[in-house]
Amino acid sequence: MRRILFLLLIGLAGTATLVWLGVWQLQRLAWKQDMLARIDSRIAAAPVELPDDPTPETAGFLPVRVTGEILDGEILVLASMKQVGPGYRVIAPLRVGGRTVLIDRGFTTTEFEDALRSTGSFEVTGNLHWPDEVDGFTPDPDEAAGLWFARDVPSIAAALGTEPVMIIAATPTDPTILPLPVDSSGIPNDHLQYAITWFLLAAVWVVMTYFFARRLRASDPKGQDT
Repeated sequence: MRRILFLLLIGLAGTATLVWLGVWQLQRLAWKQDMLARIDSRIAAAPVELPDDPTPETAGFLPVRVTGEILDGEILVLASMKQVGPGYRVIAPLRVGGRTVLIDRGFTTTEFEDALRSTGSFEVTGNLHWPDEVDGFTPDPDEAAGLWFARDVPSIAAALGTEPVMIIAATPTDPTILPLPVDSSGIPNDHLQYAITWFLLAAVWVVMTYFFARRLRASDPKGQDT
């Protein structure tokens, strides 16, 4: 009997823990949905002038409109597009008044890797963004070839001699480049799947506890202390 009671106690504790994890993921889902709604609202807002000292905390996804000069020199960041294939994001220095920032001009295919792209004066509308794309598996950039494997804003800015500020262009700047405006679709939101997983595991735990409790009871029909 003690073994059955101990098993039921473990079953109850395990089920409670798994259900709590599922509820926690539902709470995280609500938080993430609210965050994505706020990001979408900010992305769609009217563009403003480039702030003096933007940071990811104060100006992430902020819409801006600037008139500046795209300078010579660029960095290609390895990328791909669905139904298109491999290619690159084209990152270049953009002089705005007395300062220079980065501009992500968009996506170009490998066919135009060595194309001579337009530079000079442009009016650009886009959003400020500091992509979080670097992890422990990201290869080091091939700086000699100007090829990078992630949009690491501080490092690219240092290589091109700009402020660590990037505008993701929403307007075209070259016939060979397709603008890729920012949106919230790239921000992972898997909390519902996680919640369902935890709740399913809780149901499995209950079934397993019931099964093993029946087996123990069948092996000790008189309730003897084993």
